[in-house]
Amino acid sequence: MTVNDPLNRRHFLKTLGYSTAGLALLSSPFISGAWAASPQRLFQVPPLASGVRDGKNISFSLNIQQGQTEFLNGRMTPTLGYNGSYLGPMLRVRRGDFISIKTTNDLDVTSTVHWHGMILPANMDGGPHQMIKPKASLVSKFEIIQPAATLFYHSHTYHKTAEQVYFGLAGPLIIDDDETDALDIPREYGVDDLPVIIQDRDFNDDGSFRYITRMPDLMLGKHGSTVMVNGVISPLLKAQKTLLRLRVTNASNARFYALAFNDSRPFQVIASDGGMLEKPVTVKQLNMGPAERFEILVDVSDRKQVILQGLKGAGNVNHGPMRMMGLDGQMDILFIDATDAKPSEHKTPSRLVHLADWSNVNIAENRHLDLNMSMGNMMGGGMSGMMGGGQSGGGFTINGATMDMNRVDFRLKKNTYEIWTFTNNSPMLHPMHVHNTQFKVLFRNGRLPSPLESGFKDTVVVGSGETVKILMPTGPYADPNGYYMHHCHILEHEDAGMMGQFVVVD
Repeated sequence: MTVNDPLNRRHFLKTLGYSTAGLALLSSPFISGAWAASPQRLFQVPPLASGVRDGKNISFSLNIQQGQTEFLNGRMTPTLGYNGSYLGPMLRVRRGDFISIKTTNDLDVTSTVHWHGMILPANMDGGPHQMIKPKASLVSKFEIIQPAATLFYHSHTYHKTAEQVYFGLAGPLIIDDDETDALDIPREYGVDDLPVIIQDRDFNDDGSFRYITRMPDLMLGKHGSTVMVNGVISPLLKAQKTLLRLRVTNASNARFYALAFNDSRPFQVIASDGGMLEKPVTVKQLNMGPAERFEILVDVSDRKQVILQGLKGAGNVNHGPMRMMGLDGQMDILFIDATDAKPSEHKTPSRLVHLADWSNVNIAENRHLDLNMSMGNMMGGGMSGMMGGGQSGGGFTINGATMDMNRVDFRLKKNTYEIWTFTNNSPMLHPMHVHNTQFKVLFRNGRLPSPLESGFKDTVVVGSGETVKILMPTGPYADPNGYYMHHCHILEHEDAGMMGQFVVVD
């Protein structure tokens, strides 16, 4: 029996502190929240995790725990978190570090911690094969072998990832290195270098999170009508400097964002999932799928008050009948007041870092991944089928198959390069994530990708009817019995079957 089975699901929610009345509300009709119209609370900077460092060795401790969080004034929400009631602390490490992270599970249900975007041994990946049982601990040890980047960590529990992340099991992670330290860009954490973790949530009348209550929540992935940054609804950032570096993470279960400022000011994108771009890209709008990260520089030297917004029409809520479901709308995400900002010592550089040239690498294998969804399976399986409780999953497939923990889909050879071609035959966009790699996007429908996709990526959005090719290094770690995942990062799609696994061998 899983958490997605009705009886065990009810038990899981009770462990989070739900009352009988609160549980009843989970079956109530859709309760629409208002789009945020004004800031309510100050922007919160995720606390830095206290690690113990000895030269290049650094160790951290994480506790997976439940708690209560006040998102809404006067109402407490039962939540999950790492070392706190909701989300987790910032883990900050350097390239060349040897890190050890002891994670203890204080919940009454199994969980995991996946190091999203990290290149590491398979048995340290934190995927569904590295379960942490209730009241047990797991130690993850690996070397940081990749460039500076903004990554994150989150639950990757089999068939339960979406729900556990929704209740709060995610946290930020930064890798630093010498090359990026040498750049003339903001880097003072919490002052002009700021994590921006964007999530959307729904709330019941008693303040509890409302998760899955209707079929569209599963078919589209869960979309919430209230947006939060670092666990705060409509936060107000009082800018301390006139040039801000925002490390933006789309940590929503399923929502895509078209980010723009309310005054249409331009801003510079300097990094994507796996690290710095070669040079900044100036934009007025930035599209982000679930799990994507971008670092942006925002000039507020005019000392105005501006709003970072999510524009209407992004992602799967704007397709055909889906736009009729009340999930789409403009969202005010982050309010910035630069009235008292002091002049920045930094500027936007014309060049950032040099990226390796992979144009002449030998290709060890070409693989094709066809993305499909079967409406028949979804409607026939009902809610329980789409939650991943059955062998057939919820109708979301890769190459015609749903996830099977005992099946190896691909065997890759270490220290080689492969081309993976994603073809999306479904009516939805799918952000496809591959573990243990930072790849480059080669082509979209035969055309070169935009400059925003010119850097290293671990998640790529594949639109309906699109074919996307990526060039992927397989990494230096081999383990014939160690599994890595590839999957859609709409977490409800992942839980409903759109996931496969591969091993890397000598």
